[in-house]
Amino acid sequence: MSTVNITIDGKKLQVEQGITILEAARQANIKIPTLCFLKDINEIGACRMCLVEIKGARALQASCVYPVAEGLEIYTQSPDVREARKVTLELILSNHDKKCLTCVRSKNCELQNLAEELNIKDIRFEGASIDLPLDDFSPSIVRDPNKCVLCKRCVSMCKNIQTVSVISAAERGFKSTISCAFDRSLEEVPCTMCGQCISVCPVGALREKDDTDKVWSALADKELHVVVQTAPAVRVALGEEFGLPIGTRVTGKMAAALNHLGFAKVFDTDTAADLTIMEEGTELLNRIKNGGKLPVITSCSPGWIKFCEHNYPEFLENLSSCKSPHEMFGAVLKTYYAEKMGIDPKKIFVVSVMPCTAKKFEAQRPELSATGLPDVDVVITTRELARMIKEAGIDFNNLEDMDFDDPMGNATGAGVIFGATGGVMEAALRTVSEIVAGKSFEDIEYTAVRGIEGIKEATVAIGDMKVKAAVANGLGNARKLLDSIKAGEAAYDFVEIMACPGGCVNGGGQPIQPSSVRSWTDLRTERAKAIYEEDVSLPIRKSHENPVIKEMYDKYFGEPGSHKAHEILHTHYAARENYPVK
Repeated sequence: MSTVNITIDGKKLQVEQGITILEAARQANIKIPTLCFLKDINEIGACRMCLVEIKGARALQASCVYPVAEGLEIYTQSPDVREARKVTLELILSNHDKKCLTCVRSKNCELQNLAEELNIKDIRFEGASIDLPLDDFSPSIVRDPNKCVLCKRCVSMCKNIQTVSVISAAERGFKSTISCAFDRSLEEVPCTMCGQCISVCPVGALREKDDTDKVWSALADKELHVVVQTAPAVRVALGEEFGLPIGTRVTGKMAAALNHLGFAKVFDTDTAADLTIMEEGTELLNRIKNGGKLPVITSCSPGWIKFCEHNYPEFLENLSSCKSPHEMFGAVLKTYYAEKMGIDPKKIFVVSVMPCTAKKFEAQRPELSATGLPDVDVVITTRELARMIKEAGIDFNNLEDMDFDDPMGNATGAGVIFGATGGVMEAALRTVSEIVAGKSFEDIEYTAVRGIEGIKEATVAIGDMKVKAAVANGLGNARKLLDSIKAGEAAYDFVEIMACPGGCVNGGGQPIQPSSVRSWTDLRTERAKAIYEEDVSLPIRKSHENPVIKEMYDKYFGEPGSHKAHEILHTHYAARENYPVK
């Protein structure tokens, strides 16, 4: 590794050649403010908040894009630098919608934090008033251009990482906006609703559609039996909303908080993940043995499903017909559970707490209504649940742990790992390998499909069969994988695709971390560690050994893949016009 000698604020440093001044300063614990910067996603030097002075240079330079070189003398707090940053920030604030008290990002807004850090007490410039229409037609995402600071993080995420490209910069100068083509709504373009744009927005210009009022109303309705289910990724991120370290498991406190909110039953979506594995594993084996369409591609990620419908309709027959776990659970709650408990399905109101904004869109799909009623009535994100807990005055961090409720409370480690990329694949392999072999195995950890690498491959021996598998996370990687399959460059039996980079742990509905954290801490890895820790801690780690699932088949479905199972637990998808949607 080649190094260079530089000086920052009088501090002599030896740093790796080629890194930026911003990164070199960070390594020396010297803070330089940023707004548009997001490491590996948006490094364009557009906002000018990270300006520094370089001895001998004619002008101040953006440290996020300026590489270090031998002998550089850099000043991060000179009078010129401090004044330039303040003027820049005041200009950004001059025409910003400053309704901070009612903004969803209040206290977690990078612009708000910058104003405090730079000691902005007054704004010397009066900018033009902006009054652009709110785009709130999507069931998942609300876009407020009046709060936008034109950092282009969302554009980079949508275009370069997810390769969806439904938003971009339009117009010039003071008329510049971030919008969809022809000023259409997100509802009218091939947006996958993944919410990754929300995760990277530094302000409140992008947010999820808030459905908490629907949940409060249902909880207040004495005629309804309101139940809630929580996805595996929620338990390893919810604590961040209450000041706990990234990757803290709060399973018991989460269950307790939901109980305090007044839900009749608190269930674990992991139970339905186990059910999904039974159905999906059976589907995989049937297709391999009977010459069915291969590869089988997982159908748990609604953002991926919508991406496929728009961009790769030729692969729709490859999709597993299984509903996603929370939709499968909703269908079970309004059929098997309703019958078991003697409750009218019309009186059961199912709330899903998900790390995902795309699941809001998914819940309204007409294909997901096993009883003629929506399988799931309302989806709220991890962030929305945190807001409900705070609104209810619950002291989350001091709650005593509680368990999920019977009769649907048991889940396995296989269900838990659905939250991380590769988890669905690994859970399926744990079950399928034992079904084929007819015996139990001690070694059940398929580490080859773990990790945050964009595309992973593995060949797994299952009895006399060799199953070739691939895992992709993030829609850009999904595109690469599908293109290679289309071109005949790769062939697989089983493929897992998750829309969000890193899988559900990094979903668009998870707690938002600022660039100062997200750029240097891998949220995907830290949250996934907690997922695998919970897997190891559970007494049962294979879906087919879950006693709740066994009873469900014995008393209701008969066997995996049965006619009744297909009626309730499976669905289909159809191609969509790429543009416009309507």
